[in-house]
Amino acid sequence: MNRLIRLGCLIGFVCTIATSAFAGEETVTLMLGGNFGNAYLKDVREALTNVDVVKVMDLKSIKGHAVVTLDSSKVELEQLATAVSKVKDDSWYWTGKIMS
Repeated sequence: MNRLIRLGCLIGFVCTIATSAFAGEETVTLMLGGNFGNAYLKDVREALTNVDVVKVMDLKSIKGHAVVTLDSSKVELEQLATAVSKVKDDSWYWTGKIMS
């Protein structure tokens, strides 16, 4: 019985640590505007990478969208849209809109 109690305590402790480690992690989708050609996706990826809290991003699974996993406790989501909006060509700007 004593072993069972210790095992339960250990499992509870591990769950507490794991939950707090992922508590601020969030996945958001940005709808991208602009030329959807692959020529500028590299620039969009670079712009999102420059936002320090971005952990993972996917620009290919949903055409015209960026799926981004980040630590939302350390950033305002609009910073992602602002970063994408700075990607530009001579005649147009990209836009990013947070999907809700």
